[in-house]
Amino acid sequence: MNILFVTSECAPFSKSGGLADVAFSLPPALKQAGDNIEIIVPYYKMTRDRFEDEISFVKKCSCQLGDRTIEYGLCRGQLSGVTVWFIEHEHFFHRPRLYGYGDDSLRFAFFSRAVVDLIGQLTFIPDILHCNDWETALSIIYLKNDAVLRDELKPIKSVYTIHNIAYQGQFGSDELTGTFGLPWGWYDGGLGYEFEGRKDINLMKGAMMMADAVSTVSPTYARELHYPTFGMGLQGVVDMVNHKLYGILNGIDVKHYDPSIDPLIPYKFDSRDRYGKTLCKREIQRIFGLNEEPEWPLLASVARLNEQKGIELIKQILPQMMEMGVQLIVFGQGDQKYIDYFNWAKQNWPGQLGFSSDYNEPMASKIFAGADMYLMPSRFEPCGLSQMMAMRYGTVPIVHETGGLKDSVRAYKDFDGIGDGFAFSDYQAKDLYLAIQEAVKLYFSNEEMFDKLRKRCMEKDFSWDKSAKAYQSMYSDICGSTGVGEYISFQDAFDQLKHCYIENAKQNKYRYPDKFHAGYHRVIQIEIVGRGSGFFYVEYQNGELSVIPEPRGNAEAFIECSFDNLLDMARGFVTTDKLFLSGQLKLSGNLAKGFEVRYLLTPGR
Repeated sequence: MNILFVTSECAPFSKSGGLADVAFSLPPALKQAGDNIEIIVPYYKMTRDRFEDEISFVKKCSCQLGDRTIEYGLCRGQLSGVTVWFIEHEHFFHRPRLYGYGDDSLRFAFFSRAVVDLIGQLTFIPDILHCNDWETALSIIYLKNDAVLRDELKPIKSVYTIHNIAYQGQFGSDELTGTFGLPWGWYDGGLGYEFEGRKDINLMKGAMMMADAVSTVSPTYARELHYPTFGMGLQGVVDMVNHKLYGILNGIDVKHYDPSIDPLIPYKFDSRDRYGKTLCKREIQRIFGLNEEPEWPLLASVARLNEQKGIELIKQILPQMMEMGVQLIVFGQGDQKYIDYFNWAKQNWPGQLGFSSDYNEPMASKIFAGADMYLMPSRFEPCGLSQMMAMRYGTVPIVHETGGLKDSVRAYKDFDGIGDGFAFSDYQAKDLYLAIQEAVKLYFSNEEMFDKLRKRCMEKDFSWDKSAKAYQSMYSDICGSTGVGEYISFQDAFDQLKHCYIENAKQNKYRYPDKFHAGYHRVIQIEIVGRGSGFFYVEYQNGELSVIPEPRGNAEAFIECSFDNLLDMARGFVTTDKLFLSGQLKLSGNLAKGFEVRYLLTPGR
């Protein structure tokens, strides 16, 4: 499948947040999985300053944005074998920062306009235009708008990924025609947004409405966005697009964040031999002026110092934390009030609390490697990457159960010993304190179990391979028969699924004797979307399962799902609930009976 990945930042060329890390890792993972993918991104000043010798000029181009004719340069580079296209414009992008200018609406309208105009001039015409956050939302609008006149655009499907719904691209309605160069009909066609009595334009809303699929960066965040607390005014729009909403957890570059080879940390270690972590702890204690006490638990927070990251909660309980006999390192830039507070706290608890606002990645890696526990009590967190990075270095996380934190950290339970971190559900300082207290108690009282948690953290799979497969399933869902992977006929897909279903039915008949009684009868129609597309139905009657390769209009429930997900579900690799909640398995008809695929089509537990 041909994918054009549209992003406003991409590490290492440009970075202000987690989107750059996604753009750095996801496209190469998709290429490794068999897709043909290219990235397109602005050519910023920071990119030119560091990578000018690695980027080549291709040609001069121009685009029409309303009444403006804008000339620009098209350049080309490489990232892990993936072609990266750069849009060069001296005035718009040769600036110290990526964002935060009064003409950001014009800057990224131009970028989005150029992206769509270049379709047909790059290496391939994409099957998927994958856009990210508000800065690229107009690419989806221009794609839909221009497809009326450009036949080559009509087959292209679009995906819009929300990395943080708090940043929506909201502008005055006068910019619709003047800045964005769109006809006024687009106000009622998806871009209009009434806010505090004003008629505004909301680019994120428009992209969500127009995209063929909408994704977020974790399954829990996808569910949270339906509520006003998290939806930031767009919860109604999230409800409207729920039928095409996917929640896919981000990954990290596990080769880069590998303590056995990481050149940024002073001593190497792995999950089998963690002695190097003890030495890393001593080194980071020395760097931050802490007492070099190997027995004291060392907690760390590497985050932007603002309220959303839970820094206020840490501040509220800091005196009680210090009384526990722990050490704490706080490392990050942010609000001046927190910088002032932690500078004061460093003086108040010398040898016990370390602080620096001079953020840099090498020091962050040293902290991940040396700390015993990692604090991430974010009020909301669409995905979060630093908790995954910390876990790779054997640092046990303490998190608020929200968004990707909930999806990536399994809370430890002392009655069964299951879990790889500690969590609290209510966003209150006292609940954070109790979670820290539980972690510290285990650290002191049961060294063997705490060491097991370290090992579990280090061995947990946060690779992009899993995420890439989920993205491929989403692409397959919206592209129909053009789906990912090698071609497979409906008959071959049906035969593989039928074999699994018949074998599962034989086992489940004995596992669930109360369920499959003599009078039990169910009929469910299944539609394979993407490769191997077609209809079949399953019928359980008189103690036997029949799998018939034809539609059944009078079935009790109806399922739509890709072949790959149906096969993974039949083999027990993924649960029915997980596919349903992430939007990758769609049910209609009698949902209660539809959910009986748990018993009919999957291996029993």
